[in-house]
Parts: sequence; structure tokens; C-alpha cells
Amino acid sequence: MHTLCKKLTSRKFWAAVVSFVTAVMAYFGAEGETEAVSCVLWAAASLVAYIIGEGLVDARSGGAKDAENQEP
Repeated sequence: MHTLCKKLTSRKFWAAVVSFVTAVMAYFGAEGETEAVSCVLWAAASLVAYIIGEGLVDARSGGAKDAENQEP
């Protein structure tokens, strides 16, 4: 439960949510095919960026924990 609360208070998470919602809203207001495709790519890119960012953070924190648990 602690991890869920931590994710919900993350600025990166809310930035990704706002970016995704904005892209979806722009998609429904798109007037042409090019604009619609651009909005879909924008939405996907915001989610991919969040996933990669969280993966990098998790990898760094996991590496630090592994180093602490090893005996000299």
C-alpha cells in the first residue's frame, strides 16, 4: 500500500497523466488525420517516458539496495 501512495504523490506520475489526458482531448478535437496521429503519438510518448523514467529510478534504487546487502 505504501508504494501505491508513493506513486500517487509522484510529480512524474501526475505530469504523465496530465500530458496523456491533454493529448487525448486534443485527439478528439483534431480536425485532420495528421493532427490526430500526432496526438496519438504524443499520448504514447508521455506514457513511454514515464515508464522509462520510473524504470531508471527503480534500477538505481535496486542497485543501491543490492550493494548494501552484500558483505565485504
